[in-house]
Amino acid sequence: MKGILFSFFGGAFITLQGVANSRISQDIGTWQAAMITQFTGFLVAFIILLFIRDGNWQSFKQVNPIYMISGALGAIVIFSDITAIQQIGATLTISILMIAQLSLTFIIEIKGWFGVVKQKMKLPQFIGMGMMILGVVILGF
Repeated sequence: MKGILFSFFGGAFITLQGVANSRISQDIGTWQAAMITQFTGFLVAFIILLFIRDGNWQSFKQVNPIYMISGALGAIVIFSDITAIQQIGATLTISILMIAQLSLTFIIEIKGWFGVVKQKMKLPQFIGMGMMILGVVILGF
């Protein structure tokens, strides 16, 4: 239940973030909005970390360096999200974003990339993906 709740809030907040960033970028620019988002995100995470103090800093050296680029990927996500919302609107942008996330997640789980346990996808999962894609196509018209 906790995972469902966190997923719901994550989805809601990414939508709110995209719309807010789109508004900010109209006033000051897209990369400026991305920078503000990344910076405020860092500040909030740092403040929470000061209070929660979980994790294990001693294991920091064990993290694969390629995974350290996730913040840079976040900046590209924000830029792409802002640009798409301005060009095709929030609803279609978030719908396509979800399809892209789900599609790549399918591939990652099927292949077992990044240490993820391999999953065998069956016909119902592929039908579900197809229905979502069809829904986005219909939404776009």
